[in-house]
Amino acid sequence: MNVTDALRSRISVRAFLDDPVETDLIRDILSLACRSPSGGNLQPWKVYVVNGARLSQLKDIIAAKIKDAPRGEGTEYDIYPPALGEPYLSRRFRNGEQLYKTLGIPREDKSLRREQFARNFRFFDAPAALFFSIDRQMGIGQWVDLGMFMQSIMLLAVERGLGTCAQEAWATWHKTIGEFIGIPENEMLFAGMALGYPDPEAPVNTLRTERADLSEIATFL
Repeated sequence: MNVTDALRSRISVRAFLDDPVETDLIRDILSLACRSPSGGNLQPWKVYVVNGARLSQLKDIIAAKIKDAPRGEGTEYDIYPPALGEPYLSRRFRNGEQLYKTLGIPREDKSLRREQFARNFRFFDAPAALFFSIDRQMGIGQWVDLGMFMQSIMLLAVERGLGTCAQEAWATWHKTIGEFIGIPENEMLFAGMALGYPDPEAPVNTLRTERADLSEIATFL
């Protein structure tokens, strides 16, 4: 598979098979992803891998806490700008509408929508999970580098027949995650990522989100 095919076929997978992902395979993907670029070669990324019994334990902890705190513990950064303007607000709204339409969940069914959102915190039943953090001394440039590291992981996963779903939603449980996996105080949790083999029969995995026309984002001089 080439890079073009990996980019075209990558999606946010929201339904996974039970098949485990071998630790050696995850290690291989992460080792290659470390070739991602970073300003000054700082390599500011940190990644924590959780699978097997430890992942099941974490899911149980979050499931128990979410009953009393459905919005989590708050975040240390704004996942979206507080006053998100256009065209970004419409794109986000459209994304949600496409997702729930694919799942057959009507807009007025708030209960089912909450249930679907809660699946974020089960990693959509993926057998492996990654958490990404960054040293608190780092700035905007290094956050960009972390994003490129994550993108490399996602493309390498596709090449190996795996699927991923990057989940900033996990930032809302940064205290619990930090304690559970031992993130040092000098690091900030950025996001989680579900990792596993996509369920080819799941309707949600047929969703292909829209992209803006090149004319909206590119200027040629």
